[in-house]
Amino acid sequence: MMFRKLNWLAVAVSSIVLAGSTLAAPAIKNIVLVHGAFVDGSGWQGVYDILVKDGYNVTVVQDPLTSLEEDVAATKRILDRQPGPTILVGHSYGGAVITEAGTDPHVAALVYIAAHAPDEGETEVANGKKFPNSIRPLVKTSDGFVFIDPANFPADFAGDLPREQAEFMAHSQMPTAARVFATPITNPAWKTKPSWYLVAKADKTINPDLERMYAERAHSHKAEIEGASHAVFVSHPKEVAALIEEAAQHATP
Repeated sequence: MMFRKLNWLAVAVSSIVLAGSTLAAPAIKNIVLVHGAFVDGSGWQGVYDILVKDGYNVTVVQDPLTSLEEDVAATKRILDRQPGPTILVGHSYGGAVITEAGTDPHVAALVYIAAHAPDEGETEVANGKKFPNSIRPLVKTSDGFVFIDPANFPADFAGDLPREQAEFMAHSQMPTAARVFATPITNPAWKTKPSWYLVAKADKTINPDLERMYAERAHSHKAEIEGASHAVFVSHPKEVAALIEEAAQHATP
């Protein structure tokens, strides 16, 4: 009889340990950050520093901004290097990139930071006409690229950054192929992957109401930041990192 009681106790303890292991499963540790148009990956440094300090494995994609297909390929090239489940994060046009690249099996969840999240067949240009932004016209180059007039960049893109920092970004911006904004999405990952969304409430580059529409349509976990410009990923690294970590803690590996 004593043997049977001890045997039952051992089974019970084993069950508790297994249940505890399930509950204490580690967060997803791999984070991939994708920048948007007119900037490069260096803008993620503040977010990167916080995530690395908190124990995450973080990689920043440097998109060429030459076509949606090439930017998706650059992102998948980084995803292929990830050692396990990954949180894929996109800012601005980078949202369109992660919407396509996010179907990759490495990706456990998506995080949109003031970003586009088009549906199948949609383009940023068409959605922008439904929810107009308030920036001044872009400057076009003779070979099909566009950029923000440096004189307008601080107010239109980075209104909540110190003037000197915004002016540096204005003069170091990456011209972006105009066609990326008119390329339709073919297979939106947010339809099959969980997502988180941060709305920049003072965004002039993407209408905040368009951002809210994207978040609601994707059933994203949504947060909003008062006074945040389109450069929210630079100006509010703590809040951005916190949302990414929330995704990492709650997404299923």
